[in-house]
Amino acid sequence: MSLLQVSGVCKESNEGAVLRPISFSQQKREKIAIAGETGSGKSTLLKIVAGLVAADAGEVIFEGAQIKDPREVLVPGQEGIAYLSQHFELPKFLRVEQVLGYANVLPEDDANVLYAICQIGHLLKRRTDQLSGGERQRIALAKLLITEPRLLLLDEPFSNLDMGHKNVLKDVIQDLGDRLDMTFMMVSHDPADTLPWADKILVLCNGQLVQEGTPEAVYKEPVDEYTAGLFGKYTAVATAGNALRFLRPEDFVIADSEAAGAQKGVVVRSLFLGGYCELEVSVAAETTFVVRSERFDWAAGQVIWLKARS
Repeated sequence: MSLLQVSGVCKESNEGAVLRPISFSQQKREKIAIAGETGSGKSTLLKIVAGLVAADAGEVIFEGAQIKDPREVLVPGQEGIAYLSQHFELPKFLRVEQVLGYANVLPEDDANVLYAICQIGHLLKRRTDQLSGGERQRIALAKLLITEPRLLLLDEPFSNLDMGHKNVLKDVIQDLGDRLDMTFMMVSHDPADTLPWADKILVLCNGQLVQEGTPEAVYKEPVDEYTAGLFGKYTAVATAGNALRFLRPEDFVIADSEAAGAQKGVVVRSLFLGGYCELEVSVAAETTFVVRSERFDWAAGQVIWLKARS
């Protein structure tokens, strides 16, 4: 049986539909990422799953029981589900060990293991007003985890972090899954966060679930241009049946001029991106291909020959 079952969930606002009927399931230890543009309904869906916002229709079943309607309980939220908002708060001017001690239900040894996984053991004696944003976020995460949730919901957890703290938090989330068998659902707008991490990705557009699949499937076989654009640059080319095929920069091979099937193009721009460069190539004066190359000596106006990988 699924840990979580979402069936026909809808949500309306004064401006119209926020979520159209959405259905999906989640297995224990599965990592689900929710992707979509701003305003597509990602955070609303997460809050409905958390029991913080009431759906207007449909149901959410967690561990075989329906999520409690937040309008019918004194404190909204579902036991066993923890939700980390991107706007989390911690009590001010308290030591970290005090903040965590108030919520802790774990034996001391287990709590210390959790603090080590969250990389906050060295912060326990410090006050919350003496911490960086990334440190505060990891403490807010630990505060949720010491209540022993079975499902952890993360709403844009990396959005306000610098690269250093972002990488630390990514390591923490990975360790939580590996060492504690945690089940996750995460909202993120950055494919670099979701593609290498998730087992399954849900793509929302205007409140509708438009694609559900593995990271490889949504990246390599997006159902439309909207979905293709969420996960990086692409070139849309028409197939023989007038359907669109979405080619990623790495789907092109730079070929010799005499290679069968090669198309002639002209380099419009070359962008240095560290370990490779990204070329914008004009083909037949009407289409621009985005192409990845490990060569760095391309110049605007240079002729190039391209083939799409089969």
